[in-house]
Amino acid sequence: MTDERIALGTARGRWVLAATALGSGMAFLDGTVVNVALPVMGEDLGADMAGLQWIVNGYMLMLASLVLLSGSLGDRLGRRRTFVAGVVWFAVASVVCAFAPNLEVMIAGRVLQGIGGALLTPGSLAILQTTFQHSDRGKAVGAWSGLTSVAAAVGPFVGGTLVDSGYWQLIFLINVPLALLTVLVTLRHVPETRDEEAGGRLDITGAILATVGLAGFTYGLISAGEHGFGDAMVLVSLAIGVVTFLGFVLVEMRSSHPMLPLSVFANLRFTGANLVTVVVYGALGTATFLVVVYLQTALGYSALWAGASLLPMTLLMLALSGYAGGLSDRIGARIPMTVGPVLMAGGLLLMLRIDTGSNYFTAVLPAVVLLGLGLVATVAPLTATVLSSVEDHHAGIASGVNNAVARSAQLMAVAAIPMAAGITGDSYRDPVAFHNGFGKALWISAVLAAAGGVIAWVTLGERGISRRQPVHHHRHCALEAPPYADSRTPS
Repeated sequence: MTDERIALGTARGRWVLAATALGSGMAFLDGTVVNVALPVMGEDLGADMAGLQWIVNGYMLMLASLVLLSGSLGDRLGRRRTFVAGVVWFAVASVVCAFAPNLEVMIAGRVLQGIGGALLTPGSLAILQTTFQHSDRGKAVGAWSGLTSVAAAVGPFVGGTLVDSGYWQLIFLINVPLALLTVLVTLRHVPETRDEEAGGRLDITGAILATVGLAGFTYGLISAGEHGFGDAMVLVSLAIGVVTFLGFVLVEMRSSHPMLPLSVFANLRFTGANLVTVVVYGALGTATFLVVVYLQTALGYSALWAGASLLPMTLLMLALSGYAGGLSDRIGARIPMTVGPVLMAGGLLLMLRIDTGSNYFTAVLPAVVLLGLGLVATVAPLTATVLSSVEDHHAGIASGVNNAVARSAQLMAVAAIPMAAGITGDSYRDPVAFHNGFGKALWISAVLAAAGGVIAWVTLGERGISRRQPVHHHRHCALEAPPYADSRTPS
């Protein structure tokens, strides 16, 4: 690794921050604008609900499967090199999506985008952790979190405007100039870093098993909505998912350099925080996937207005996450992480009031605000608990695991909950059928969110968080997983 350390307040430090924020912001922006464009894309590509699920899940599948492996890849090959490769890959995949002639090519493009996202997302944080001098790292990551959250906040406006212009393909093409700018700034201003002590082989077998297992579960659950659980292909897919997952666990137990070291789950607080992540992010991912589509197809909202409807949630996260982190420091994570998911459940149930002809300010906004307050109370304490529950040298592993858990939870929930709620086929285009299924999906998501509060109360019994290491409560968009932190940051 280079011995050069950069101060955040210098010109070069600001360029490094800009490069990493541009790359990650591009990925976060893409995530928000795609959801806004789903109804129009579905119409043009002839996609049913399963098709819309795959447009979202094709990306999430690769991100969840490869994010841990890509962190190790950056350690060995160079973090700047891996980051640049991810940005270029993401841009090329975006062009594939923009010019997709049919649904199959679109899904393939989204899968390719997921690979690029898995390379660039952990790489951006690793660059910050290993490039800046130690005293500036917390500030740098906090600034990165704020800047990328801004990208997530403006995403609905950008996506809605482009979709309403009549050319939804522009939501993908906008990534090309952003990627070009990111690469130019990165190559000019960001030094290369790598871990010279990183040894052992990459856990390629684990990554393949994780990908196949998640794909099997995803395909089986989405197809079950169309064909039922008695269908042969559904049963085969789910069986592949189960067998491959068991194989993944065995490989990780026996590997000398596993991408998912199972020993970290011996800590009850760490396990509890990740269980909360599963149910809370599963509920959140499904709700945000469905509500933007529901507002357009059942209530007649424009793409811009539907996307902007969730903006108050992001603004609350930006404004209040720091305070929530400070409160968690003082009273411990147990109470905030118990109350937060319950508030989220209340916000999801308030969405049951949304119906044809509903006024945004009386029906939609109160639910979004309550959901946002629940996220504020949950996310910062959750991130702090994950990082403080393990020894210092495992902090990067812990954050990466939680990142992968959050992505996997969203992947599985978006595949399973619409099916369980009866939102299948072309029902999302039928306002009455979609309304009935939307209500069921909200109930399921609310129960999941509330379960997060119960899990937190049971597993986070210790007052306060460990003081083995300082914990920085970075603001970040709760629709994304917690930030990845490099585990081998030198002092």
